[in-house]
Amino acid sequence: MNTLFPFEWILAIRFMRQARMQTLLIVSGVALGVSVIVFISALISGLQSNLFRRTLDYQAQIVILPPKEIARVLRTPENYFAATLTQPRAQRLQSVDQWQKVRVRIERMSEVTVVAPVVSGSALILRGDASKAVSLTGIEPESYLRLIALSNKIVSGTVNLTGTDIVIGTELAKDLGVWTGDKLNLQTAAGGLTTLTICGIFDFGSRGQNSRAVFVALRTAQSLLKLTGGVTSLEVNLTQPFNAEVIAQVIQQETGLLAESWITSNAQFFSALAAQSMSNTIIRFFVGLTAALGIASVLVVSVVQKSKEIGILRATGSSRQQILRVFLLQGALMGLAGSVVGAGLGWLFLNAWRGIAKNPDGTAIFVINFDPMLLVYAAAGATFVGTLAALFPALQAARLDPAVAIRG
Repeated sequence: MNTLFPFEWILAIRFMRQARMQTLLIVSGVALGVSVIVFISALISGLQSNLFRRTLDYQAQIVILPPKEIARVLRTPENYFAATLTQPRAQRLQSVDQWQKVRVRIERMSEVTVVAPVVSGSALILRGDASKAVSLTGIEPESYLRLIALSNKIVSGTVNLTGTDIVIGTELAKDLGVWTGDKLNLQTAAGGLTTLTICGIFDFGSRGQNSRAVFVALRTAQSLLKLTGGVTSLEVNLTQPFNAEVIAQVIQQETGLLAESWITSNAQFFSALAAQSMSNTIIRFFVGLTAALGIASVLVVSVVQKSKEIGILRATGSSRQQILRVFLLQGALMGLAGSVVGAGLGWLFLNAWRGIAKNPDGTAIFVINFDPMLLVYAAAGATFVGTLAALFPALQAARLDPAVAIRG
């Protein structure tokens, strides 16, 4: 077997060299296809990673809430029927029951990395004649900053909150004409009123968030919202974000509280990503199909052109399996050569994209990390496609009758 193997390789390479132009065109076609696959795959992977990062950096992976209050129908005397219309009950601001115990219980779960208590509600910021409705969030900095990347978005000051501090967004600061060190009056519908000092200003890159969201210390929010000792939610992060829905169901069953995962709350986001991934798969399929048809067509022509040579080889003792392997090797070699060139082109395209796709401040729109394993997968895939495409022409060549081929 070892003595026959080099013969098959030498013959396959000789056939490819005799049809240089055809081989060059097919290798170029495969290379272009592989470069497109590498570029598109890396681009979509980078885009999705960026979207995931943006989503997970500023959103808890699981939010635990108290059960919703429901309106119950009044009981009626026995055998008495009444038509009733039950309307949904307006939800009051309420605390998670025995949240400290629930927190300890959840922190013991192996996949949980942090559990942060949060108090949230609506409030009104007053400064002179100006007033702004805001979304108030009371946090425990030591746990919340491990959950949300708020500290990375601070453009002025600090996020180390005390009981007299507040952190606001850039848009709200502009609207009120304030900056770090200035004071604001904060009032809630529950009757809470206090004066706080701006210790930090953040920029989330979202006009809505920058104009509405404000952060204060947990105890300050509890006092303002008249929720002494309580929290409106517990927010959780995990070691594996994509297990959030499963863990949320477990928490809900064990505690009786509502547990909503980031996967459920971002259902449309996941639908968009699924459609994007499907588009990438379709592109790969048709690019691979085009390359396979090109290789198959060249080898079919090669079988016709070299039918006499094949007949002579068969007449001089070459087996059908050897002829079969010769043409399979040609397909594999063209696929491999095209994949190597295509991987290089894809890398060049990605570097060119990095130089073009930039924000006005010169930073990248999103980071594209080039995974070397992508080249390995592309090479293996192109080689497999080339071999598969060569199967029909190889079988056709192996079936040639030596006498008929020589006479033809």
